[in-house]
Amino acid sequence: MIGHPHKSLRASQAQGLDLTALIDIIFIVLVFLLLTANSRLMTLPIDVPKAQSDEVAPLGAHTNLTITLLPKAPHWSLEGQAFDSWDEFESEFIKQIKLTPDAKVIVAADKNAPVQPLMTLLELLQRLNIENTQILMES
Repeated sequence: MIGHPHKSLRASQAQGLDLTALIDIIFIVLVFLLLTANSRLMTLPIDVPKAQSDEVAPLGAHTNLTITLLPKAPHWSLEGQAFDSWDEFESEFIKQIKLTPDAKVIVAADKNAPVQPLMTLLELLQRLNIENTQILMES
């Protein structure tokens, strides 16, 4: 019996499985696993400045002006004296700097103090071109 050639081709296609989609999925999973299995962390090298010594420098015999930032109002304290307003603190600080222009300014901020008073103080130091400062931090 001689059959129709297209009929047998259709029958064989119906009996066989189409594995194209399965192979595509396996290939995608294989590529994903290969790319993520041995991924190295990409880092950017940064040269951090080193201290000249590992010791903490003592305050020394210099004249110091200590500013303390408090967590509650009044936020600013100069040499232990708290000021109710920024204007009072600023005028007293400028007066003290004019009396001792070579004084080192030491800023000690409470860890619970808000950031805004610190930013206001740093702006004042920048405006007065005071570079001889030290910020105390807890290690």
